[in-house]
Amino acid sequence: MIKHAVRVYPSKEKIERKDQLAWKLAEIGSAPFAVENEVLDMVVNRIIDNASVAVASLNRRPVASARAMALAHPRETGAAVFGMPNERGFDCEWAAWANGTAVRELDFHDTFLAADYSHPGDNIPPILAVAQQMRKSGKELLRGIAVGYEIHVALVKAICLHEFKKDHIAHLCPAQAAGIGALLNLPTETIYQAVQQAVHVSFTTRQSRKGEISSWKAYAPAHSGKLAIEAVDRVMRGEGAPSPIYEGEDSVLAYMLGGKDSRYEVELPSPGEPLRAILETYTKEHSAEYQSQALIDLARKMKPKIADFESIESVVIHTSHHTHYVIGTGAGDPQKMDPNASRETLDHSIMYIFAVALQDGTWHHAHSYAPERAKREDTVRLWRKISTVEDEQWTRWYHEQDPDKKRFGGRVEIKFKNGEKLIDELGVADAHPAGARPFKRADYVRKFDSLTEGLVAKPERDRFISMAENLADLSPAQVRALNVQIDLGKLTSHERDDKGIF
Repeated sequence: MIKHAVRVYPSKEKIERKDQLAWKLAEIGSAPFAVENEVLDMVVNRIIDNASVAVASLNRRPVASARAMALAHPRETGAAVFGMPNERGFDCEWAAWANGTAVRELDFHDTFLAADYSHPGDNIPPILAVAQQMRKSGKELLRGIAVGYEIHVALVKAICLHEFKKDHIAHLCPAQAAGIGALLNLPTETIYQAVQQAVHVSFTTRQSRKGEISSWKAYAPAHSGKLAIEAVDRVMRGEGAPSPIYEGEDSVLAYMLGGKDSRYEVELPSPGEPLRAILETYTKEHSAEYQSQALIDLARKMKPKIADFESIESVVIHTSHHTHYVIGTGAGDPQKMDPNASRETLDHSIMYIFAVALQDGTWHHAHSYAPERAKREDTVRLWRKISTVEDEQWTRWYHEQDPDKKRFGGRVEIKFKNGEKLIDELGVADAHPAGARPFKRADYVRKFDSLTEGLVAKPERDRFISMAENLADLSPAQVRALNVQIDLGKLTSHERDDKGIF
């Protein structure tokens, strides 16, 4: 691995292309590398994981709307859309839009947390859609996904977006563009321009994850994927992009991140080095913001020790800066304590999540967010007794560079009205690679079966799982069929409508 220094350059001080961060990222996409078996296995896991959470969300309104928009852009030689028959194709950018929204809607797929936060599985929908439309093989798809993950993880480790209130798709879009470039075996110059274009168009504010959180939270990574596909298409036609996109005097480091004196170090593999970043990422056992995963598991552990929830006087969660200020009381968002809040808002309220997990001893992607569940009077009483505080030790653990030392949970102190206390802590979720029950292939398949029950027929289930598990050997025609189909009668929308512009 090589650490690359990144800083702002005044216009009078020239920076050579080979020294720019966008060029370094492009070199990862254009350099040959061997895919290790361990990486192949994890890519397969994440393809299965994405499909499971996507199918479970197909009839939710945001996903149905995104699918309806894709259905207005049919293309015989195009890409597949989750739920739809494989013989029906759609323009790849719109398939990526529909599939990316479906994957993200339940907030239930993989995650990586470091200087910033991310869902690297969001790289897969646009890369897969382009692979299907451009008739690429399983090996080529595997290459593109590995590159997308590598770049995404590297940027998230090095550059904090949240500190400057920028949404995390600003790291996702260049990773998607580079992954598509790698899939298509494009030269470094072309990927370089695509990465720059992707960075330029994807910087947005993080209001999408603040206050009253709307369905845009699900659309944002799909929008990013669409932008990435269009960026690659433009530069393949010979067009360029704003440059240097990271280091320029008026570009993102100078005016959207740390300012003109800011400096970052981005660690990237040397040319030809195996790409292993996907192995540092982790999926979710529970459909909730990742920092709540360990705390849900901790709530399940603490529940049997509480005889009467009404006897609780207060619950304080000692946790990291990020957890406290993003999903805790440090955010200052009254919506996080509102029983009428949207699912997206409740997903970003550790106070709500911990209250329900503590009472129920479990977590469900639908039942735990149901309006009647959120409005239950005893839950509301408990919910409003819960607060978070930042603990410097948990913040240090959150930002640990060594993946084996990272901690994303917290310490919970429950005080009872009689003065007694119940205290416990958990650093990583049970499903985390360092947790009590690390997720293996059987767990991903079990998750798929649980979330798709009643929607996917067994022959279709077996066909898809088999194809995913043989990813490296898939022909272009088989990659085109790497999609989960369901009975159209079970889809709320499966034909083009006239509700919008398209």
